[in-house]
Amino acid sequence: MHYFTFSQRSIRNILAGGILLFSAASAQAQNVEPLHYTSFHTSAKPTIDGKLNEAVWQQAAWSQDFTDIEGDKRPQPPLRTRLKMLWDDQYLYVAAELEEPHIWGKLLLHDTIIFHDNDFELFIDPDGDGKEYFEIEVNARNTIFDLFMPRPYNEGGHALITWDTKGMKTAIGINGTLNNPADKDKSWTVEMAIPFKALRLLGVPDVPKDRTVWRINFSRVEWDTEVKAGQYVKKTNPATGKPLPEHNWVWSPQGVINMHVPQKWGYLQFSTQAVQKP
Repeated sequence: MHYFTFSQRSIRNILAGGILLFSAASAQAQNVEPLHYTSFHTSAKPTIDGKLNEAVWQQAAWSQDFTDIEGDKRPQPPLRTRLKMLWDDQYLYVAAELEEPHIWGKLLLHDTIIFHDNDFELFIDPDGDGKEYFEIEVNARNTIFDLFMPRPYNEGGHALITWDTKGMKTAIGINGTLNNPADKDKSWTVEMAIPFKALRLLGVPDVPKDRTVWRINFSRVEWDTEVKAGQYVKKTNPATGKPLPEHNWVWSPQGVINMHVPQKWGYLQFSTQAVQKP
């Protein structure tokens, strides 16, 4: 089975007459300029607890706010999402903040298709060739879905779901309450330490060097919900009874509803310069 990080809204936009039109999707995405982020080196290892309160995180710069996956052709998301990154000789550190008035999560089983919940996702291509890349998804319950793609779906790729990010540390911070519609929440945070050795590829060094550049992107899937019987449920289309299409918000716009166009991902540059307060 093929696993995609997009669902109903995505499929409707890339299906025509039963044929996947990924080449047309790629053409539509050509005018979107990828974003850049420089990750500075840290000698102080962050504690992976989801709090993001260490001094070293305060020194790292936030990314641009996420936009719609299609870019300027759609409105700016109503909820803010942003991230920051650091690295040392063992890990790439990722911290993300997701504004959210209603924090919920249901999926608990590892390697469940996590984007059926609201989630945060990252895509990493260490050698930037558009092939052999990694995807990691996490929900507000810190449930992980990670996979390896030998090549994109439009090139006949199949997700290797048995691949795991060995040694990865993750934590979630909840600024509010989880699965409690009785109050209004503020945000949830994601904190990750991703071992470089888990992302080893043939011919790619385990640890980046100064000015090493990776292709990378980040995505947030957000569903419209309502409260029924004291629980969050997805809003549905009255005509079909199916959930309304999800929102796809990203760091570097793809120009099309498809995260699996690595050529449109942003650029992550590693710097051996010590992180300093921006």
